[in-house]
Amino acid sequence: MNKQARILIVDHDGESRRQFQEILEGEGFFVITVETGTSALACLRREAVDLVFTDYDLPGQDGLALLDAIRALTAPPAVIFVTAYGTIDSAVEAIKRGALGYMTKPPSRDRLLHLTRKAIDEIRLRQENEALRRELERRYTYQDLIGKSPKMQEVFQLLENLSGTESSVLIQGKSGTGKELVARAVHSQSPRRDHRFVALNCGGLSETLLESELFGYVRGAFTGALTNKRGLFQEADGGSLFLDEICNMPPPMQVKLLRTLQEGEIKPVGSNQTIRVDVRYIAASNRDLAQEVADGRFREDLYYRMNVITIALPDLAERAEDIPLLAAHFLDRFTKKLRKPVERIGEDAMALLLDHTWPGNVRELENCIERAVVLAKGPVITANELPPAMRAASPKAGARLTIGMTLAELEKEAILRALAHTDGNRANAAKMLGLSERTLYRKLSLYAAESSPPPR
Repeated sequence: MNKQARILIVDHDGESRRQFQEILEGEGFFVITVETGTSALACLRREAVDLVFTDYDLPGQDGLALLDAIRALTAPPAVIFVTAYGTIDSAVEAIKRGALGYMTKPPSRDRLLHLTRKAIDEIRLRQENEALRRELERRYTYQDLIGKSPKMQEVFQLLENLSGTESSVLIQGKSGTGKELVARAVHSQSPRRDHRFVALNCGGLSETLLESELFGYVRGAFTGALTNKRGLFQEADGGSLFLDEICNMPPPMQVKLLRTLQEGEIKPVGSNQTIRVDVRYIAASNRDLAQEVADGRFREDLYYRMNVITIALPDLAERAEDIPLLAAHFLDRFTKKLRKPVERIGEDAMALLLDHTWPGNVRELENCIERAVVLAKGPVITANELPPAMRAASPKAGARLTIGMTLAELEKEAILRALAHTDGNRANAAKMLGLSERTLYRKLSLYAAESSPPPR
């Protein structure tokens, strides 16, 4: 990264510029030097620069004014503020205005290189985060559904195959896996897309209330029925009706729903008149509906009527490779909604997200990221902003760590975990561990040799 990183030094003091340039070029960085803020802005409009060191005391305009001008650029580089004064007032103001850090002159070699490497790491993480968001938008998003895992790619392909059809669809998946998003995707690419998508959660509704919601009623049908009310079948006429958690529908209502599916007509509560309806049915269940049939809790004939096409949604724990994509998506959504300048999820927080078992699935992850954005005190979400229960919980692989393990054993375990998190990608694992790829390969070869049987 050093040879690729381009650094601009802005300082009217020639000796100071020489000191900065000598130290940074000695570490392999490409360095450009200018004397004024005007020259710096001209350079930034002409050339790609990753990092700017700007002095406070500049001719024509001070460093704070230059910082503001740099931050206003379309793709601003990171800025580190430099001051020769004993007070840090100007440096604190610079941090408030968006500087990544500050240092005093003359430059201390250790301090300068520490800040530079920290800034370059920050730039790398921002670039990776932006690349992840672009990748998310380009390759792994389908009608607001997100996933690069094989299981989600299968779902996307099935949805693509359903495009233009009007068959009934049954969506199976645990709570929080995104069943309504799938239902909306089915509707939005069907011939009924220009008509209404109407959703009803069947869970927790009594038979009487469910019948009134679905079929509607006429005035005087029961106490409190002061006017006629259209039911959801009529509201969805020409469009799609999504019956969420259909497994909770009371048996008498299952009979009435089956009759409507077969005959294409309804009778509002309290009325003797039938009404024709043309509806595409999409149902969802958080329980295995075939097992519900086997156990006698759901009508077999209704099950086969609804189950023309089945879409099975995996738990989030079954597609852990989608967690970074989903987290980036929710981070982007909530930073815009809450107007908070949070730029990325830190490595410590991401490690916890990857280790969590996610019993609440994607909805739990969404709530977790919203909470983190609300609590974030800076541009990076850290482990401290995640729920306490998540921080306190043992990681999934933690059972293999025991007191008494040697440093070599701990190192081996860390390498194996990193490989598991990166799906075996050794380059990414090496980057996560702070090792060179050569060192990682050497250690893996050593582990392989240790596990090989002795020669006979």
